[in-house]
Amino acid sequence: MLSELEAGLGYVFHDKKLLRCALTHSSYANENRASGLHDNERLEFLGDSILGFVVADYLFRQNPDKPEGELTRIRADLVCEHNLARAAATVRLGEFLLLGHGEAATGGRRRDSIVSDAMESVIAAAYMDGGFQAAKGIIDRLILSDVPKGKPRNFDYKTALQELVQRKKDQVLHYELVGESGPDHDKRFDVQVLLNGQVVGAGSGSSKKRAEQSAAETAIARLFPNEI
Repeated sequence: MLSELEAGLGYVFHDKKLLRCALTHSSYANENRASGLHDNERLEFLGDSILGFVVADYLFRQNPDKPEGELTRIRADLVCEHNLARAAATVRLGEFLLLGHGEAATGGRRRDSIVSDAMESVIAAAYMDGGFQAAKGIIDRLILSDVPKGKPRNFDYKTALQELVQRKKDQVLHYELVGESGPDHDKRFDVQVLLNGQVVGAGSGSSKKRAEQSAAETAIARLFPNEI
């Protein structure tokens, strides 16, 4: 059964115990303490660092003209819980997890937090089993094969706008809710962003947060058209 997962990962483990450990959730280990099983939390810790380094190295080499702030945002998007869960789904990682009865019964195999942690654990297990290139191969195959073109999927326009206006001293940004419409299940919010008291952008969204992001995006397009 594990051979199916290894085929998806593009790496065959020499020590299958490492892979099994990477797939062992704490709930399963706690229910089977007599067996001496270890959960994947230590591997997750290591995998997080390996993943962060490989992604940072890739972005640094592939984007020589991008500033540190933008590289940081792209990296955050690539290593976020949702994106790791998406990568894990491509190899059906959740199906191979060892979960306690409670976690399994409540949909743990599909829970982003659990499968994303397991993805990091598998990366670490590959590193321990076959060295850096083994871990990098999995990251290249499952995560860096789908780097978004242009802006990252979760691009933070509010942070970007804040960084741009702070190039000058004493700049004050303020977001103001100016409208709200629609029924409770389908609300629409209208927001303006003001710079030093002057309206510089406006936007709408299904939440205040999304409306603020939209307003920040229009402000950047107006004030800094060639910056982002």
